Amino acid sequence: MTQAIVVTATDTDVGKTIFSAGLVRALDGCYWKPVQAGLADGTDSDTVRTLSGLPDERILPEAYRLRTPASPHHAAAIDNVVIDPGLLDPPSCDRRLVIEGAGGLLVPLGGGLLFADIFARWRFETIVVARTSLGTINHSLLTIEALRARNIPILGVAFVGDPQEESERTITGFGRVKRLGRLPKLDPLDAGNLATAFAEAFDPADFAP
Repeated sequence: MTQAIVVTATDTDVGKTIFSAGLVRALDGCYWKPVQAGLADGTDSDTVRTLSGLPDERILPEAYRLRTPASPHHAAAIDNVVIDPGLLDPPSCDRRLVIEGAGGLLVPLGGGLLFADIFARWRFETIVVARTSLGTINHSLLTIEALRARNIPILGVAFVGDPQEESERTITGFGRVKRLGRLPKLDPLDAGNLATAFAEAFDPADFAP
């Protein structure tokens, strides 16, 4: 059976793809984005390939590639595509598989289906990526509650951004979840800097199967 970690986020543009690239490199694993919405400016798989340095064969092909950068249910409707949940079973990988969702946890896929429903079917341990800026407490706690309501196991919260110890402490305290670490904003953002920052910010033991 595939050993996988799901990476979700409190919102879009939080830093989930960058975190996923750092994680999959640290695990020396495989990466899979089930649904990609938006192709013109490059895909999340392209970003992970660049920032992780993994060979192409470990960046597994998406189940759906949709042209419009929008919520998957809307992008699929524009492309005249129906997302079949039966095609969203994780692909085989002989290494740890990092699965990156789209946007936040409750992003719709169409047909009354949310990404959270797919995660609940898989029951893989899930990491919540949260920004540290204003508003993160509410967004993070709502995401944690939504995961628990579906009995999705939570590995912990990974923060992205400048240090905000009070917010981070409040989220992990009220949410009763582990603080995995905080990835700072990187300039320049490249594979080397990401690998160094990830190693400094996170403990590999937290991601062990």
